[in-house]
Amino acid sequence: MRHMTAAALTAALMSTSALAQDADTTEDSQDTMSETTEAAAADPFLWLEEVEGERALTQVREWNSGTLDTLKADPLYEELYNEALAIVNSEDKIAYPSQRGDHVYNFWQDETHVKGIWRRATLESYMSGAPEWDILLDVDALAEEEGDSWVYKGSSCAEPANRRCIITLSPGGSDAAVRREFDVETKSFVEDGYALPVAKGFTSWISEDELLVATDWGEGTMTESGYPFVVKTWRRGTPLEDAEEVIRGDQTDVGVWPFAIHTEARTYVAFSEADTFYETKWWMLDAEGEKVQLPLPAKSSITDIHEGQLLVALQEDWAPESGGAFTSGQLVSFDIDQYLETGQLGGVQAVYTPDDRSAFQSASATAAGVIVSITENVQGQAWLYTLDDAGQWQSTRIPLAENSVVSLADADRESALAFFSVENMLTPDTLYAVDLTTLEPSVAAQLPEWFDSATMEVEQMEAASKDGTSVPYFVMKPKGVELDGTNPTLLYGYGGFQVTMDPSYSALRGKLWVENGGTFVLANIRGGGEFGPAWHQAGLKTNRQVIYDDFIAVGEDLIERGVTAPEHLGIMGGSNGGLLMGVMYTQRPDLWGAVVCQVPLLDMLRYHKLLAGASWVGEYGSPEIPEEREFLQSISPYHNVEADADYPPIFFVTSTKDDRVHPGHARKMAARLAEEGHAFDYYENIEGGHSAAANLIETANRVALEYTWLWDRLNGDDA
Repeated sequence: MRHMTAAALTAALMSTSALAQDADTTEDSQDTMSETTEAAAADPFLWLEEVEGERALTQVREWNSGTLDTLKADPLYEELYNEALAIVNSEDKIAYPSQRGDHVYNFWQDETHVKGIWRRATLESYMSGAPEWDILLDVDALAEEEGDSWVYKGSSCAEPANRRCIITLSPGGSDAAVRREFDVETKSFVEDGYALPVAKGFTSWISEDELLVATDWGEGTMTESGYPFVVKTWRRGTPLEDAEEVIRGDQTDVGVWPFAIHTEARTYVAFSEADTFYETKWWMLDAEGEKVQLPLPAKSSITDIHEGQLLVALQEDWAPESGGAFTSGQLVSFDIDQYLETGQLGGVQAVYTPDDRSAFQSASATAAGVIVSITENVQGQAWLYTLDDAGQWQSTRIPLAENSVVSLADADRESALAFFSVENMLTPDTLYAVDLTTLEPSVAAQLPEWFDSATMEVEQMEAASKDGTSVPYFVMKPKGVELDGTNPTLLYGYGGFQVTMDPSYSALRGKLWVENGGTFVLANIRGGGEFGPAWHQAGLKTNRQVIYDDFIAVGEDLIERGVTAPEHLGIMGGSNGGLLMGVMYTQRPDLWGAVVCQVPLLDMLRYHKLLAGASWVGEYGSPEIPEEREFLQSISPYHNVEADADYPPIFFVTSTKDDRVHPGHARKMAARLAEEGHAFDYYENIEGGHSAAANLIETANRVALEYTWLWDRLNGDDA
């Protein structure tokens, strides 16, 4: 099975490792140019929102030059850069598999293949431990041949043959992408095959000769958030303009996404119409090809189908008309064929029910049952669920390591073989192959140790937030370090979009920070998905201050325990975590010694007008609603800079090509600080997209810049 539900797509819209395909950054510059004179007077830095504007880029280059000249002249930069480059370019990495039929597919980047190669091996060869890879597409060669800075964004293949695939390529790393049909047997793009121009969008195969397409169809087909709301079927051999409309949402939606679930019995064609970031209408086509709305609560996610049972994750309580009562956080199922045929919902049953310290993470159907991944107190577990003769769900835990991050790396509907990634902060990722018929795991691959973990220790602690909520966090530090308040400490947080911060292994963090004597802290604050929907929903909209209170509580707890002191305590976060950094900078400048603010949101009164910002109103609230605007203004970093405040050093890191979170946020905040006489450092990668890095060399550069900057400010008695 190779499909992506809209739940996964919607989450990807904000993730820094996004899979969603978004739009051209130039759209917003047109919006910017239409600003009223009054708006321009109220915000003198609107010109910095013109992404490719000559004046804006001149300012960016000036800021870049000052920062890069200073940091790259520091001897520490070269040392950290070389260490980072050795890690990211190393061939001692796991080639994570993607099963398709009797082959395993993999995308690989290293020193030779900076942009990467898409390749495959037979499953037998892969399982031997020495795969014989067949290179299908060399992205470096393609970029050179076509003169475009292509960044590979993924592939999807037509089942069951898996010969024809849609390859997604992004110019410069932006979310906007082209999509082209590729033949894996001939290792070439298909002449006169499926091809879509650069746009926001998504595709899903119905069959090898029919494709579901959501894209920019022209004027009036994109939502206010910048995503498509019209989906069509495109039959092979016909022009794109003859594609037939299947579903049309509303311009006020976040977007409409198609997906197909291929089972042995039939292909289910489905659509998610996201009214908001967290409220969705779910549709399927019945046997006659008519669309049917499913009787699901607005806050729910379709995860898969197994033996005719539609699996649904609930993000709110549900009392279906057929009876029963189900609670937010549960995974439930019902007979989807019965509903599509009769319009009547049969019995709904619970598959998985969490407690107050556990949470559902994912479900994936296989030939042997459904793999359900959960977390218990932010530690991973995997379970296999099967239906007994009475049609009831039974579960067995898959025996993988305790006290670790356990993630499903790959599973296929037609296979009883699954791959799991198991790691923790001190133990590098081990890839296990699990025969689901016996539940016996075997090591398929393992990362080398990039730092001396024997000299380090990890402890899970808890801090009491302002309202008394217990907030867990992980501390990774050198063994025997004295709790005397002098330890250079980096606290990382995110706190939004139900994204869980896992205590995973990071070679870069361990090598460049902890091995050099630093302490790293990961905060599991509200807004995330660590303890299910309630943990996330506690911080939505005007309740968002609890997220910031949680992060402050962790910082204060570290100081109270003697782990560090404000002058040695740095913080880092990206995207929504960049907003967190901005709020911490303006609300509690006394608590931090340094702030790394990556690809951030910072102007919370205009975020909904910039690129994909309108899609996040469900998370942050709307500046167009007076009560929500008042709260947003109270936390908006851009609107809370004070001339006489004593702010800590701050380093903004963003990307010109980021067409999800507008680089204007970081640009305008920097300009506001300059206007008020406050120092800052600034680096904007001209390429890179929302991850702020378009290739491995740039990743090494960015990480080295950040850690050099942090060491310079947090180390020493007078940091």
